[in-house]
Amino acid sequence: MSLIHLIDFPPLGDERGSLVALESEQTVPFNIKRVYYLFGTQQGVARGFHAHHNLQQVAVCITGKCRMILDDGHHREEVWLDSSTKGLVIGDLIWREMHDFSEDCVLLVLASEHYDENDYIRDYEEFLEVAK
Repeated sequence: MSLIHLIDFPPLGDERGSLVALESEQTVPFNIKRVYYLFGTQQGVARGFHAHHNLQQVAVCITGKCRMILDDGHHREEVWLDSSTKGLVIGDLIWREMHDFSEDCVLLVLASEHYDENDYIRDYEEFLEVAK
């Protein structure tokens, strides 16, 4: 089973331009409780390096690109996010890393829960124990 689950967001629009609608439990497979985005990531800086006990997310590169690594404790896969019409679904207990941000990268993340520091697993060895 692949860890990479991409959602295609249909672009809407006309001669004036394009639009993508992201809707809870419609185009996004959960109720959205938090939205944030990463931007201005310096060259050579990687982000993430954590998992969550109970959090669903969808990551979308609005502009630019970055390389995502997902790990469930048994398998490790990577995918480039480089389209504003594709979203990467990240489930519970998935270790995630973000690498190789382009200078213009804006990575939008939709989350199923509000921020909770206690939900994070920030140590990879601890993650492997929990993921067993």
